[in-house]
Amino acid sequence: MRLSIVVPTYNERTRLGELVEAVFQVFAAHGIDGELVIVDDGSPDGTGALADDLATRHRIRVVHRPGKLGLGTAVIDGFAAASGEILGVMDADLSHPAEALPRLLAALEQGPADMAIGSRYVRGGGVRNWPLTRRAMSRFACLLARPITPARDATSGYFLVRRHAVEGVQIAAGGFKICLELLVRGRVESVVEVPYTFSDRAAGESKMSWREATGYLWQIRDLLRYRRGHAAAQRYIRRDPS
Repeated sequence: MRLSIVVPTYNERTRLGELVEAVFQVFAAHGIDGELVIVDDGSPDGTGALADDLATRHRIRVVHRPGKLGLGTAVIDGFAAASGEILGVMDADLSHPAEALPRLLAALEQGPADMAIGSRYVRGGGVRNWPLTRRAMSRFACLLARPITPARDATSGYFLVRRHAVEGVQIAAGGFKICLELLVRGRVESVVEVPYTFSDRAAGESKMSWREATGYLWQIRDLLRYRRGHAAAQRYIRRDPS
């Protein structure tokens, strides 16, 4: 298997089928040998049952978890169930365009990169349907991460990574910023950022909250401490392909 994309879900029944069709259309159009790994945290809206049904028609593995255990741990559990040599993460709500997957994969495979980040904040990237306050908070979150990594969009939820760079990695934050967690705690020696346009969810409610924002500040503190203790083991190369 060339590529496994992990899709964490909680109450995403409305858009999951559309996402699955979009991803497998991209796989077919570009000759990508890929699968989806849907990790559902006991969604009461029937997302898990829908994922099981979709798995009868597509190359999909479904991981059922008993409840909301955190996006970060969902990604790690998805990686464990995946069979691809390259692992990826994307949202279930169509905010991450499936059309960007071939560019992310090409950037990872054509250069000396361990991780390819779908970036809103390199030239050619952007955000749609976000209020000014949300844009400002996102930019500020990325700036807070700059002492840890030179990646401009270290808080992105859309990325691909080589299996060897994250296999066996123990994360400490179960919240949203799994990309940043893997950048620091994983064996990621080089990073490429690929521009894309993030479109805010068209259905459902945003999972971002002040609790998540506070948790991110604690995550930054812990990663700064970890980074100082493991500085020699980590180096980053940022290349902007745009």
